[in-house]
Amino acid sequence: MKTLQGLIVKALGGFYYVETSERTYECRAKGIFRKQGISPFVGDHVTIELDGQGKGTVSEIHDRKNEIVRPPLANLDRLFIVTSILDPLPNTLIMDKFIAMSEHKGIDPVIVITKTDLADPSALIELYRHAGFTVVPVSCQDDFSRQNSCKEEMMELLRGRLSAFTGNSGVGKSTFLNLICPDLHLKTSDISQKLGRGRHTTRHVELYPIREIGAYVADTPGFSSMDLLRYDLILKDQLQYCFREFEPYLSQCRFTGCSHTVEKGCAVLKALEEGKIEKSRHDSYVEMYREVKDLKDWELPQNGGKKAGR
Repeated sequence: MKTLQGLIVKALGGFYYVETSERTYECRAKGIFRKQGISPFVGDHVTIELDGQGKGTVSEIHDRKNEIVRPPLANLDRLFIVTSILDPLPNTLIMDKFIAMSEHKGIDPVIVITKTDLADPSALIELYRHAGFTVVPVSCQDDFSRQNSCKEEMMELLRGRLSAFTGNSGVGKSTFLNLICPDLHLKTSDISQKLGRGRHTTRHVELYPIREIGAYVADTPGFSSMDLLRYDLILKDQLQYCFREFEPYLSQCRFTGCSHTVEKGCAVLKALEEGKIEKSRHDSYVEMYREVKDLKDWELPQNGGKKAGR
């Protein structure tokens, strides 16, 4: 029995497509995974076994550094959170929920602001740069067919990593897929139909390689829905660590177990008053805290429990 190491680049209809040093093999998963309540995810590093006819079986799933349940994706390095400055307007609460989820799972969030020629993005750029994030502003007029500074920055952010994009329909995700996956040979207007952007016709997760920079980009239909936010809630005791600008002040609060919402002597609230923490970021934290303050670990949807608000 021949064995190979590989990367799952697509999952569809119970088959897993594993890219190896030889080629990509169509594989089934060993039955033991189902008995153990485990499923291979796109992005998993795996060992496969090949029989005499070249048919493959996923026999081992290597350790994951992170995973997302909906859509099923493992070992994500970066999540590009795409928002437009206008049409549609940015929703900072949704952005901050994606950022917090990313921080909680050890995924590096990057903010992409599109349509910057239609309205002034400076306030939104400053908000997130002040909070400590990489922000990439993009104009509708940018010509991504040539090597401009925006494309160069994007390619460096993607280099050597497994990344995915999220954002509401109409914010410009398709333009970025066209930019970073030129091998698809699609016009921007075609991408929504073929890759499910806006229409949600894609029903599987797939990785697209960018060979020249050793990167993969995940085409993930679930990121356009709210599944990820529903299934990856964060307990209240962990939420404070998902707002990186809170970190310098967490040990300075007067009381142990401070919620950083209303308490006297809270160092986070003091930093907020002094302008060291952005108000909209703290507002998002308070709303997220309210949503989960009464939940226990076993009640979290990702652990098989109830959804928030039920």
